Amino acid sequence: MVESSRCAVVTGGTGGIGIEVVRHLAAAGHPVALTYRSNSERADAVVAEVADAGGRARADRVDLTDSADVADWTNQVRTDFGEPSVLVHAAGPHIPMVHLSSVSPDVYAQHLNAEATAFFAVVHALLPALRATQGSVVAVTTAATDRFPARDGLSSGTKGAVEALVRAFAVEEGRYGVRFNAVGPGMLTDGMAERLIGSADLDERALAVAKSRIPLNRFGRATDVAAAVAFLVSENAGFVTGQKLNIDGGYTA
Repeated sequence: MVESSRCAVVTGGTGGIGIEVVRHLAAAGHPVALTYRSNSERADAVVAEVADAGGRARADRVDLTDSADVADWTNQVRTDFGEPSVLVHAAGPHIPMVHLSSVSPDVYAQHLNAEATAFFAVVHALLPALRATQGSVVAVTTAATDRFPARDGLSSGTKGAVEALVRAFAVEEGRYGVRFNAVGPGMLTDGMAERLIGSADLDERALAVAKSRIPLNRFGRATDVAAAVAFLVSENAGFVTGQKLNIDGGYTA
């Protein structure tokens, strides 16, 4: 593997989508610095996998809602791996399928903090490096901000704030050559959807109804999302910014 001179940062790098993003970026030659919340064993396995393939990676447990923790970590990354040119924000809490009427304001605030505040904190810490490298940022959000299924408002109502930040940063940072985009995963066989199925938030009937609303009549995979992310951070998407690409099999068409 020929190593890129610029590193990539992936938050939530041990999740279903995050792991695939790390694999795609490492295969493209980026040294990858990833964050995780609690699964240190999986983080170590991802780093080892990248190393076995001839790449470089590091994994660190970081509280993305703690701006001081984020700043310390990004400084370590810049020292060890150089100025990042790619940021993929794939971190986010597990979000149950619930009616908004059953969500307390405190719980909503916690989720908003874990989604939008965390994204803002990472961007804020890395912005000098991204400007210096004319880098690219991709936020992994949800297709549910474009088509609102019942009981998914806790996800769309917080990830929508991330998408608003993506558009705002795209407008403001374009003068420095920094691009901001988002991808909106639909129903996948891995990642968040896998956890929802495992927790019985989505039963067989609900899955059948969901599939019937997808023109391609199947669920996607995390690798489908990662491939779209890899495109958006690449030079092939060099004139694309402030956009959102739904990876949903046509669900939001």
